[in-house]
Amino acid sequence: MKVYVIEDNPVYNDYVCNLLKKGGFDTVQAYRISTAKKLLAKADEDDIVLADLRLPDGESIDLLRWMLTNGKRQPFIVMTDYAEVHTAVESMKLGSSDYIPKRLVEDKLVPLVRSLHKVQERKKHTQIPIFTRQGEAYQEIKRRVRLVAPTRLSVLILGENGTGKEHIAQHIHAQSKLSDKPFVPVDCGSLSPTLAQSAFFGHRKGAFTGADSDKAGYFEEADGGTLFFDEAGNLSLETQQMLLRAIQERRYRPIGAKEDKTANVRIVAATNEDLQKAVNEKRFREDLFYRLKEYVITVPPLRDCQEDILPLADFFRETANKELERNIKGFNASACNALLTYPWPGNVRELKQKIQIAVLHAVHDMITEADLELDAEESPVSFSFALKDTGVEKERILRALKQANGNRKVAAELLGIGRTTLYNKLDEYGLKYKFEQS
Repeated sequence: MKVYVIEDNPVYNDYVCNLLKKGGFDTVQAYRISTAKKLLAKADEDDIVLADLRLPDGESIDLLRWMLTNGKRQPFIVMTDYAEVHTAVESMKLGSSDYIPKRLVEDKLVPLVRSLHKVQERKKHTQIPIFTRQGEAYQEIKRRVRLVAPTRLSVLILGENGTGKEHIAQHIHAQSKLSDKPFVPVDCGSLSPTLAQSAFFGHRKGAFTGADSDKAGYFEEADGGTLFFDEAGNLSLETQQMLLRAIQERRYRPIGAKEDKTANVRIVAATNEDLQKAVNEKRFREDLFYRLKEYVITVPPLRDCQEDILPLADFFRETANKELERNIKGFNASACNALLTYPWPGNVRELKQKIQIAVLHAVHDMITEADLELDAEESPVSFSFALKDTGVEKERILRALKQANGNRKVAAELLGIGRTTLYNKLDEYGLKYKFEQS
């Protein structure tokens, strides 16, 4: 972890860097915003930026705006001699982590940086395995998470069961300004209409039979943080009405209480259901639907992300090795082929389970196809590569060949066509692939 110190006075810049070095932190110096941008382009996520308010080529708020535009979410501290409260407020609204007068730097800076560093460490520990994925689809999801996380917009995450919707919700929370506050998940499918009000809003002692003590609801537990509605499509209409009022008015009243409480939470919801269809069928309130979907992130099924299958399988193999105290080193060729051609109806959740079983079963240090215990009745065709639209055939053929490392036999299986058909398509499009062909 490094602290980037952007200060145009060389003497003071050296002074601040020496303070930080004595506190155990590495530093990088810059004297202008233009130089800082070049340095920060290579900065790690857990680095910290300390910038003087006024610099020769602009104000540090301009640098902060540039960072936000370019997806840079490093903690940002504004440092100044100027008693400009409005500028401090503006920087905090934009997303700066703190604001420190230079006269307090000697006493306050190192403790502040240590505090921010601890927050960064907690965020690192919440990193979710699904976000090790480097496929194109997930790069777009990461971009959307980076954009929406610092805002207070409600987010609706759509995707099949097992695609990791809660992991994405956790990442939105971890990259938000609320990351030091609670993240409270709610299983909407387990809530009956009779229990929902108490579960969400809590109750006071004596409010009903069996209420032997005060109980905090989900809204109170998540106060200041993120409330995650998992499988929101399962909410009853009665519960939907109750939640709509709380979300719209930002107020709720525990059962048996005499006064309202402030609903100070950010709402993130997820569902595997087509909520627009549910709205059309009068099973889901249209007004609540639009409250939840201020920003939408759609998670593709694993079968549409073949480029992620083997890296994820390898990650889960390493995790299983630690949990099961095994030392399985990888997958043989038949296992890799099976992983790539299986349709994964259970998505990432199923992949993790199959790898864990395979690590447990493996007799030698390499996992075989038999170790995976994939359902033989499932179609071996990888649906996302199937050639249906001539307009995208060329791109899909290249994608399949890349995934198969140039092996035409495997590529043909991924595409759901015969090898002869693949050869004809390669001739038709004049494709020459860089990998060695088989």
